[in-house]
Amino acid sequence: MIVRGDEVKMIHLSEINTVIIDSTQVSLTSYLLCEFVKRKIKVIFCDEKRNPNSELVPYYGAYNSSKKIKKQIAWNEEYAQGVWTQIVCQKILNQANLLKKYEFDSYEKLSGYIREMEFFDSTNREGHAAKVYFNSLFGKGFSRDDMSSVNAALNYGYGILLSNFNKEIVADGYLTQLGIKHINEYNPFNLTCDLMEPFRVLVDEIVYNNIEKTFDKDFKLLLVDVLNRKVMYCGREYYLTNAIQIYLDKIFDAIEHESFDTSILYEFA
Repeated sequence: MIVRGDEVKMIHLSEINTVIIDSTQVSLTSYLLCEFVKRKIKVIFCDEKRNPNSELVPYYGAYNSSKKIKKQIAWNEEYAQGVWTQIVCQKILNQANLLKKYEFDSYEKLSGYIREMEFFDSTNREGHAAKVYFNSLFGKGFSRDDMSSVNAALNYGYGILLSNFNKEIVADGYLTQLGIKHINEYNPFNLTCDLMEPFRVLVDEIVYNNIEKTFDKDFKLLLVDVLNRKVMYCGREYYLTNAIQIYLDKIFDAIEHESFDTSILYEFA
């Protein structure tokens, strides 16, 4: 139930996928938060600047979480690293596809980085590709370390995407903390950062198409709406939230059974 003055709206929890608490002045009951967790509804909290700051994560997302975690710990490390290498290749390919879509000649350079990719990206082709990619989209003076509205928008969009991946990973019974390439002890979402890479381009396109706009509430709603976007995945059209769920199921199955095929990766077009 949403109450604004004399206006009252009722929304059934079955219709909700994600809730973003965009103000520190919002109050919620613990009962409602518990219901969100039970129904696997992602809750994202924003800070005083209205930027994603934290999220609600259940202790156990699946009835057999202990079994799944044991499997995760026992993954063949070398095989998992090989899967991650292919995921990053797909990320760079998606970046190249976006550049080509908007007629940037630099897409050819990114294609070259894919051909140069070595196991576990030992020569950091991902980093070189990122520099060319972002400089093409947002100008040669642009840096991901800048305090700019573009970076604020990118970070906001990535935060929304990351939270949805967290939701599905936990729902599958795995730990987001145990990553493959990302192993930072202070990052609770290492695995998420490993697996979400090919989907970042969806946020990048929104920011690129709205670069002249002020990063305000309306801009944020555009970024949140990425979850409602329809995408082609494995030859079928899905809402992004559903595509992420299916993608993760296929990735986990591929790593555990050592039967990876690049056809399960998301290709931006």
